[in-house]
Formats: sequence, structure tokens, C-alpha cells
Amino acid sequence: MGSPTATLLVSCPDQKGLVAKLANFIYANGGNILHADQHCDPEAGLFLSRLEWEMEGFNLPREIIGPAFTAIAQPLGATWQLSFSDDVPRLSIWVSHQDHCLLDLLWRHQAKEFRAEIPLILSNHATLKPIADQFGIDFHHLPITKDTKAEQEQKQLALLKEYNIDLVVLAKYMQVLSPDFLNAYGRVINIHHSFLPAFMGANPYQRAFQRGVKIIGATAHYVTSDLDEGPIIEQDVVRISHRDDVKELIRKGKDMERIVLARAVRLHLQSRTLVYGNRTVVFG
Repeated sequence: MGSPTATLLVSCPDQKGLVAKLANFIYANGGNILHADQHCDPEAGLFLSRLEWEMEGFNLPREIIGPAFTAIAQPLGATWQLSFSDDVPRLSIWVSHQDHCLLDLLWRHQAKEFRAEIPLILSNHATLKPIADQFGIDFHHLPITKDTKAEQEQKQLALLKEYNIDLVVLAKYMQVLSPDFLNAYGRVINIHHSFLPAFMGANPYQRAFQRGVKIIGATAHYVTSDLDEGPIIEQDVVRISHRDDVKELIRKGKDMERIVLARAVRLHLQSRTLVYGNRTVVFG
């Protein structure tokens, strides 16, 4: 790994001179910009930008960058996020019975495809505990019923705090998170087994088969209190034919789920996603 970098994600009302002001903040403090990208949404009247620069030679200590940039951001009406490449996020993966997305993320993590720690796997079933044991990751089994949901979600929140978790990844966790949980902890990515907004909810492959569709897909999105309607991070599709039965649709769909979820997690960890409204800008 090379020298550390800082990444700034900015969203503000569109106005003249924004690119110059942001770039000048970095230049004036001795920074060397490695990547710069921006997007203007005329309909929303918003300017959105991602700037990444080298920390080596940058004149401001890390703890000063935020307060210094606030002096620029406030007059612009900007919201912003700052991250550093050598800070290692901590992930918790949540599962139920299916193992394909969990195994894929763990293999990719082991292969160092993304920079993170995974100290906690949480499930409403005990089925996948042997996988957690195999990878040396703590596994917590919290069964959930309608009557115990609120109590168990409090235990989940306590575990996230105990393990200092930065991001929850729902890798086929077949439970709906309550608005109370999401208000308390909103950094959650989910994988959905269809190309949203088509075939939302249960049994998408059966309904896709009955409809005779020619492509199926997967969608990774941030979780909100509106079921399967959170800001979309990544999507992809695969072609199918009249020869494919439901079983084959499910096999191909699982392949897509693995790939799409891994891409979404990587994009988030690299600070390439910026949410505004119910949409995202994903910077390449």
C-alpha cells in the first residue's frame, strides 16, 4: 500500500466556482490531488463531488482538516464526509440460511480485494456458525419472532457498539429491519435478488419465470424504512432463455447477487458513493 490519501465527498447547492474553491482548499494546504470527479444534477440543483489527495506533504494534520473545511463548507450550504485510506472500517455481516454471499465476501476479504476488518457475523439462525468458526470470526445467534423483534434489535445495536462496527452488510439476511433500528443505525447495505424495482418482495424468481423475462438481475442498495426502496448502489443482469427453469434462474441469480454485493461493499469502502434524496452518485 502506498502513502495514505484523504477523500472528501461534498454535496451542495450548485453555484459558480465550486470546483475552484474545493481544489484550492487542497492546493493552498500543499496537497496533491490524485482523483477529482464531480456531477451536477440540474433537476435537484445540486453539485456533488469526490476529491482524493495525498496526505504526504499536506500541511494540515488530520484532526484539523474537518474544522478547516467547515469554514468553506458552511457558506456554500454543503454537507460533506471525510475519510482516510489507512483507516480500516469494521464490518458486520448478517445472514440467515443462505451462504453464497457470506462466503464470497469472506473469500474476497481473505484475498485482500477490499480493506476492512470483519469481526462479527450475526444471524437469526445458527446454520452458518461453522463458516464463522472456519474463518475465526465471532458469531452471534439472535433468533427473531414478531414478539421478540424489538428486544433482539436492542441486542443487535449493543453488539454493533461493542464491536465498533462501521457498516452492516445484509448478505441474505431474511429479516426486515425496523424504522427504530435504522434511526439508531443507518449504515446498512442489502442485496436484493432481483433487478429493482421489478419483482420486489418474496419469490422473485418464480414470478420472473412466470412472466417469461429474458434477463434477471440483482440490486445492492442502502437500507431505508421503505422496504427494498433505498438508494441503489449497484445493479447487474444476466440473460436467461426459455430453456431455464426456476432452479436455473436461482443459480444464475445467486451468481449475480455475489458479484453485485461485493461491488457495492467495495464502492462504499472506497468512499465512492454519495447519497442524495433516494438516489446515489457512484464515482468511478
